Amino acid sequence: MRCGLVTLVGRPNVGKSTLVNRLVGRKITITSKRPQTTRSIVRGVVNDPAGDWQMVLVDTPGLHRPRNELGTRLNRLVHGSLAESDVICFLVDATQPIGPGDRLIARRVREVDRPVVLAVTKLDAAAREQVLAQLTAAGEWDLAAYVPISSITGRGIPELQQELSSRLPEGPALFPVDMDTDQPEAFLVGEIIREKFLDRLHEELPHSLHVSLHEMEEEEGLLRIAADLLVERQSQKGIVIGKGGSMLEHAGSQAREELERLLGTKVHLALQVKVEPDWQRRPTSLDRLGFHR
Repeated sequence: MRCGLVTLVGRPNVGKSTLVNRLVGRKITITSKRPQTTRSIVRGVVNDPAGDWQMVLVDTPGLHRPRNELGTRLNRLVHGSLAESDVICFLVDATQPIGPGDRLIARRVREVDRPVVLAVTKLDAAAREQVLAQLTAAGEWDLAAYVPISSITGRGIPELQQELSSRLPEGPALFPVDMDTDQPEAFLVGEIIREKFLDRLHEELPHSLHVSLHEMEEEEGLLRIAADLLVERQSQKGIVIGKGGSMLEHAGSQAREELERLLGTKVHLALQVKVEPDWQRRPTSLDRLGFHR
């Protein structure tokens, strides 16, 4: 059989996580309109029903110009994933003109010496002329294949899956066929909590929010989850809590409802907002929160 790692790479908010969820067939990574939602490497496993291949998708943070220590570490994660990949899926947003960031990524993936399949994303939101313009501009990069897709409607997804899987190397499966991600359940729980706050927050606050899970225990059919919502300044704490606790209540309720559907059990969710000054810039804080060098 064919098996290998397919690293997804692109600018922030280009649709990598949405594509991973579509290919895997369920939600294993959060999505948001906010750039730089993904902050870690998330792997999703897709198995060919006929048993001919297994594709391990590697969802990465969006490559960007780092403004702090966290951004630098996230970029290192992406570069490391590219070096370990067997095939690269380079995503370009059909609704945004190709810019310097896309060209920088194009140069980087061509240096890695792996097959590169370009996916022009958000086909559902773009005019035909926009898609053609992207394909024409990206054609200069001379990549292995070009596929317009919509992860929302599914258009182009079978064709993209075929282009990626056909380029996998021969080898045994890396994961059991009944496994669709290597992420622990607690990781997705924390991410779903963070997701419910992201689109409610404005300016730089979404980037300053981190969810730290410190309790997840089940007893008598009730799963008790406790988490700290970390922000960088005292003023941000009040915003996350909201007037009269409204933000915390509404976003927390949405998180609890999704977790109950996901986990199939009743959930008691306790959230507390704490200040961790400048955690995105402090190496010691990043080390402690799991953002390794």
